[in-house]
Amino acid sequence: MFLPLALVFALAGQTPVPFPRPGQPPAPPAQKPATPPRPAAATAQPSGEPNETTLGVPLYPGSQFIASYDAGMGQRYYLFGTLTDFTQIVAYYKTVLKQKGEMVFEEPPVHMFDLAKFREESMAFPPSVTVKDYTWAGLAGYLNPKRGAAPERFKTIVQIVPAPPPVPR
Repeated sequence: MFLPLALVFALAGQTPVPFPRPGQPPAPPAQKPATPPRPAAATAQPSGEPNETTLGVPLYPGSQFIASYDAGMGQRYYLFGTLTDFTQIVAYYKTVLKQKGEMVFEEPPVHMFDLAKFREESMAFPPSVTVKDYTWAGLAGYLNPKRGAAPERFKTIVQIVPAPPPVPR
């Protein structure tokens, strides 16, 4: 009885290691920090919310800023929620970005539009606009993390990873 419980507690305390990218050596196991980490989410204040100018990409009209997260290597990704259907959001970005993008997953539907070439040596994430349907298969939608805020749930989430500024030569 003691051995299975000890194994459960030992496994529960391990930190998952992300999958390495092709051509990268495997990452060493993460060390537990001495102090508790600060939350990864850094929601901007209303006056400091990202906009089309700061992101370098049009925002779907009426979309609400949810949060931004550190993607690593000096990049951030930004989440926006909307009550508009996935297909309408995808059609909007096909038009404004003048590209068809790529359906990355069919179930649940996820469509991705590249904004710039991915540079593995200097980027953690490809600069992109990713659209995901959170009402697929009858789901209620993405829960709004702002308690008491309207809407309670978003049908579609748009994730934007801006292209970094050009590297001076």
